[in-house]
Amino acid sequence: MPDHYFSRHPHSKSSPKSWEYKLKGNVFTFTTDHGVFSKNEVDFGSRILIDTFKEPQIEGEILDLGCGYGPVGLSLAKTFPNRHFYLTDVNERAVTLAEHNAKQNNITNVTFQLSDRFEQLADKTFAAVLTNPPIRAGKKIVYQIFEDSYRYLNPSGTLWVVIQKKQGAPSAQAKLMERFGNAEVTTKKKGYHILVSKKVDPNS
Repeated sequence: MPDHYFSRHPHSKSSPKSWEYKLKGNVFTFTTDHGVFSKNEVDFGSRILIDTFKEPQIEGEILDLGCGYGPVGLSLAKTFPNRHFYLTDVNERAVTLAEHNAKQNNITNVTFQLSDRFEQLADKTFAAVLTNPPIRAGKKIVYQIFEDSYRYLNPSGTLWVVIQKKQGAPSAQAKLMERFGNAEVTTKKKGYHILVSKKVDPNS
């Protein structure tokens, strides 16, 4: 059975390679490998998510859910050094690479966790959750990520999702609207949509 980037234990033979990439005005050295998502460059969807993201107006930590080798979480951790970022993935090779990439880029305001979605984050809540969801895992998994994100966000926290129109952006927006009561398309570029939903604070 072939590996997917959302496999817990990739079976493909490890063959790491390193390359440089500029994000948010900083040049990063990323080490990637077989069995992780977009191993040859930072994918277009992640780049839009990185460029579009705005720091939450509330205090709290930020989660990069499905971090892969770390381009989203690490570039934003570098941009917002006063925030602490959690980077999680179900793929153990990806988490190992993300940790390595944090060290080689001197990024310290980060914590890493091998976790199937929020499985290992039971006691945490966040000011923001970012995700480039695993579309190939199926709509049921993607929608469950939306549901779980709502529960793990602090009041007034925000969920940021990047998804292609052809891969279900309109239905994803409808699902977010159903759960959060709001879902803004903040950016559209080359078929990619950035969707943002805010957990409405009932006390506001």
